[in-house]
Amino acid sequence: MGSARSTEPERCAWATRGPLEMAYHDRDWGVPVHDDRRLFEMLVLEGAQTGLSWSTILRKRAAYRRAFADFDPAAVARFDEATCQTLLQDPGIVRNRLKVQSAVQNARAFLEVQSACGSFDRFLWGFVDGRPIQNAWRTLAELPATTRESDLLSQELRRRGFRFVGSTICYAYMQAVGMVNDHLVTCFRWREVVGPG
Repeated sequence: MGSARSTEPERCAWATRGPLEMAYHDRDWGVPVHDDRRLFEMLVLEGAQTGLSWSTILRKRAAYRRAFADFDPAAVARFDEATCQTLLQDPGIVRNRLKVQSAVQNARAFLEVQSACGSFDRFLWGFVDGRPIQNAWRTLAELPATTRESDLLSQELRRRGFRFVGSTICYAYMQAVGMVNDHLVTCFRWREVVGPG
């Protein structure tokens, strides 16, 4: 048993809480995302996570995918009040009226950004000049909750009608979609995600 443990690569401490966290950390977190549907998915999930643990959201991710039309922003933008009421009865997602309504509102704002900028990807990655910010933290305590870039992103998203997009949420979003590499330098993933997106 000791030898099996020693063969495990070193990970960021938050990723060792369970298999869902470990899989998410090893495959998704910090990897640059340029697909608009995936970017919308993470926007919905980060908003839903507010006040909850990320573990809770990871457990509900499949149910969110089903409930929110596989994160097709055009489909979610068409959700009406009756659809929102149905979603509020779904135990698979976070049944919070403001979060459900914000997902629909954010889908509509997302489509407007796509129309104005050509893609949400182009709009979003402009906040980091198209390349991931490469950090080199040694402890989780060093990670910031917000940055100048997340402040600017939050302000612009709010101006465009998005909800649940405070600077702290925006920074978590930036981490999730690889706009910043916040793996610790001791983590095996840090070197794997270093480089252009």
